Amino acid sequence: MKFSEVASTSGRIATTRSRTEKTALVAGLLRRLEPEEVEAAVAFLSGGPRQARLGLGGAGIREAVRVPNASTPTLTVLDVDETLGKIASVSGPGSAAERPRLFASLLQRATGEEADFLIRLVLGELRQGALAGLMEEALAKATEIPVSEIRRATMVSGDPCGVARAALAEGRTGLSRFRLGLFRPLQPMLAQPGEDLEEALERLGEAALEYKIDGARVQVHKSGSDVRVYSRLLNDVTVAVPEIVERVLSLPSREMILDGEVIALRPDQRPLPFQQTMRRFGRKLDVEGLRSEIPLTPFFFDLIHLDGRDLIDAPAGERFEALSASAPGMTVPRRLTSDAAEAEAFLEESLARGHEGVMAKAIGAPYEAGRRGFTWLKVKPAHTLDLVVLAAEWGHGRRTGKLSNIHLGARDPVHGGFVMLGKTFKGMTDAMLDWQTTRFQEVAVATDGYTVHLRPEIVVEVAFGDVQESPHYPAGLALRFARVKRYREDKTPAQADTIETVRSIRARQLGEAL
Repeated sequence: MKFSEVASTSGRIATTRSRTEKTALVAGLLRRLEPEEVEAAVAFLSGGPRQARLGLGGAGIREAVRVPNASTPTLTVLDVDETLGKIASVSGPGSAAERPRLFASLLQRATGEEADFLIRLVLGELRQGALAGLMEEALAKATEIPVSEIRRATMVSGDPCGVARAALAEGRTGLSRFRLGLFRPLQPMLAQPGEDLEEALERLGEAALEYKIDGARVQVHKSGSDVRVYSRLLNDVTVAVPEIVERVLSLPSREMILDGEVIALRPDQRPLPFQQTMRRFGRKLDVEGLRSEIPLTPFFFDLIHLDGRDLIDAPAGERFEALSASAPGMTVPRRLTSDAAEAEAFLEESLARGHEGVMAKAIGAPYEAGRRGFTWLKVKPAHTLDLVVLAAEWGHGRRTGKLSNIHLGARDPVHGGFVMLGKTFKGMTDAMLDWQTTRFQEVAVATDGYTVHLRPEIVVEVAFGDVQESPHYPAGLALRFARVKRYREDKTPAQADTIETVRSIRARQLGEAL
């Protein structure tokens, strides 16, 4: 299949609001694919390439986009998948230059429409609406297999591209081999953000509240004396976490699939920064040295399989009881309540112990692997800062022609000027995008064609999760999960928050005095 068919289908999906029409468009394309093209095309239409890490940064992409595009479409789906595979496999000296070169060669063979799709694909900015649920519905339509069977196979396998290939090639018979199995990790169930505990309890009624642990998500499989640990991305990280293996081996059950977080704690049991926990999963590991320096503690919050019995369809309350009985001393602190005052007290308890907030879970819900539903809600206090916009980048796709990704700076009263803390394109309404595109160009001082640098005059209120260490910015700090709330035309840059305020937030997170 020509790659242009995928790009044009994506464009048509993005311009229709009808889910039925979106589904029909994807189903029609799926029926035209050759078996060897299915996995790549499904990945493309689901919002990203099959290759998890391409190693193409913003600078590399900006360098690549300068090439002229082709006038007629010649690329195939397999051409694109093969080139992206080569980019992902490049390593060693010269790789930083080789990746953009390979991407530029691909863009040079692409038409303008194809190139635009490719750029947004690698940036993760397709925003076309053809996400997992829609793809499952389209696959069901294309194969005449009930969507419940498609979802079940995807859920237990964690391999939507493989499920699509099997369904299209073999029908229901092909799906029969996708079953929950030990040492075959499944996609983790995900949570939706909740506004606050009152809203969470109103939606869920009686709920299981848990500490929200800011650690590394893990899925642990055990069969007899064999234990494997998998990351959120389903990578095998067993070798990096021997203490987790040892603790699970000590449990009496012969077979288990556990879901939870592992985190590095201080001697007082308060959490170390997220980056410290993630050091345990680096590429080059001194496992024993890091284990001594940064020991990990498991906090399991779900049990998916126990001694020959799949619990994935069991109510959450039943799974939680089985977990507490099977993994004593390793479970996340939990409280069952429908009382708002009790819930608030539990939230304060979690925050006082250095955690992010709470999870609120419906006690009657099954484990919906790979899905982000409203039966799991995460509730945590959001920080806000008034920062200055230092620059903005031109958008792609739906935001083409709009100044979108903004560079955020805190005021530095000691040395003067502003200190960059990161970027964000989140939280912007269409009206906000229109306003800032016009306003930013009024205060622009320079541009490289991609980034527009501004006079530091515009103040924006930003909500964010926390402050993390970052070698990419001058203060060594960056905002995590930053999102625009509103522009503060009532404030001058001299009234923006300072870098010391940001450092104090970071210090409170660490539980240390400045």
